[in-house]
Amino acid sequence: MPPRQKKATAGQLELSGATSVKDIETLLWKAADKLRGSMDPYRYKDLVLGLIFLKYLSDAFEERRDQLVQELTEEGLDEEALKEFLESQDEYTRVNVYWVPDVARWNSIAARAKSEGIGQLLDEAMDALMRENAALTGVLPKIFNRDNVDQRRLGELVDLLSDARFTGDGERRAQDVLGAVYEYFLGNFGRAAGKEAGSFYTPRSVVELLVEVLEPYKGQVYDPCCGSGGMFVQAGKFVEAHRDLVGNGDKLDLSIYGQESNDDTWRLAKMNLAIHGIDGNLAARWGDTFADDKHPDLKADFVLANPPFNIKDWHRVETDPRWKYGVPPKNNANYAWLQHIISKLGERGTAGVVLANGSMSSQTSGEGDIRKAMVDADLVACMVALPSQLFRTTQIPACLWFLSKDKSPQGARRLEDRRGEILFIDAREMGEMADRTERVLRPDDIAKIAGTYHAWRGTKSARDAGMAYEDVAGFCVSADLETLRANGYVLTPGRYVGAAKAEQEDPEVVAERIKTLTGELYELFDKSDELAKAVREQLGSIDV
Repeated sequence: MPPRQKKATAGQLELSGATSVKDIETLLWKAADKLRGSMDPYRYKDLVLGLIFLKYLSDAFEERRDQLVQELTEEGLDEEALKEFLESQDEYTRVNVYWVPDVARWNSIAARAKSEGIGQLLDEAMDALMRENAALTGVLPKIFNRDNVDQRRLGELVDLLSDARFTGDGERRAQDVLGAVYEYFLGNFGRAAGKEAGSFYTPRSVVELLVEVLEPYKGQVYDPCCGSGGMFVQAGKFVEAHRDLVGNGDKLDLSIYGQESNDDTWRLAKMNLAIHGIDGNLAARWGDTFADDKHPDLKADFVLANPPFNIKDWHRVETDPRWKYGVPPKNNANYAWLQHIISKLGERGTAGVVLANGSMSSQTSGEGDIRKAMVDADLVACMVALPSQLFRTTQIPACLWFLSKDKSPQGARRLEDRRGEILFIDAREMGEMADRTERVLRPDDIAKIAGTYHAWRGTKSARDAGMAYEDVAGFCVSADLETLRANGYVLTPGRYVGAAKAEQEDPEVVAERIKTLTGELYELFDKSDELAKAVREQLGSIDV
């Protein structure tokens, strides 16, 4: 067996000289490119992410094993008793570390990689892990020993990953590092895979905005089209960042419920949540949310969703009880998603949904009537118009719908009474270009949008920050339902926020500028007259 990898020092991980998570992300992404010759980006993402997940499981297991060796040696346990104790699965699972059988331990795989087929070894490792860990059943990819996988390049990738150790100063450090790497890869695969990525990746800044607005401190969180689980991960990060407000110590007091119709994407989500230490009730593997709702009795506190835009081929039953506000059209599921989400909200539940801009104003096939019924039922809390180019996978302009089952002051929470009102925010001019084709929302943009909503709603975070809401021309306005009715129930923010007020300048400065410009204009007139005179003289000297 090869020598044990050198233990990384706290706060510093090594990968061929890498000294930061960013270095590790960059180097590992370059390593993934080794497989480009044999697979398209959309396909090799499953292979590479599966390998990284396997490496993480093995490293976390070895880290726990080292801890046990140290603890038991100090207690004076003899070698035979120590060996037996180290093979006790309970000593790993009780601290939320997956049991990794010998055949799936990375050192064992690396030692045999040259003499045996690497693809077969990896498939056997995935099989063994799923047999020993019920939570991983059906999750891990068994795709390594296939004809379309270049075994030589696969071996090179295993060699490079052998230099990476996703552990450091404890379990949480390991999760943070591998979680960051996994998210980085998801994002890069999303960019590389184009339109096909839309089913599994929502831009991080959009997810952050949804979570910052909804503030899911604790409760039940649901995503009916959860993709790779990014909404849940960001909700968990939000709780971590506001641990002092939650008051649950180290406990993540969120219950996760999701559904995903694509089997490959469901696997990504399960691995993503496992890496981040989040238990998710992702019941659906191939479950179509409309045809086979896996959480029929759920009443969630928060719903976060980025449904596929304008899907035309979806399972519709006209008598479905979810269509409380009108039967959605066959050729567009936007209002089916909205009504499904409303049906999942608890008494005071709130939701943030990404949809195509057309959903705000469409009148075709009864969509205008459904929107009218939803507005009259006072379910819409806020509409946000997003800037263009946030979604690399589609050029369709997008917006955010924020829904609320209860816009009353809600007793002890002392919220502002916003019944009969909708907040409109026009954020189309926000963000910055990350590269030639993709825009991202900056932290200041996210804070401004979320802060405006919280000031309008009067949440605790706004009160603590001393924020009071006021309309800002060109950016935000709170409109009553009468105004909505007068505008035909169109929910496009630009219709309501108006134009930004022009900055008022000093009259003396303006007068001086006009005087200067007038003088320059007169000089141009004089030059024009001189040129015209010269042209006439030249024309007059020509013999015809």
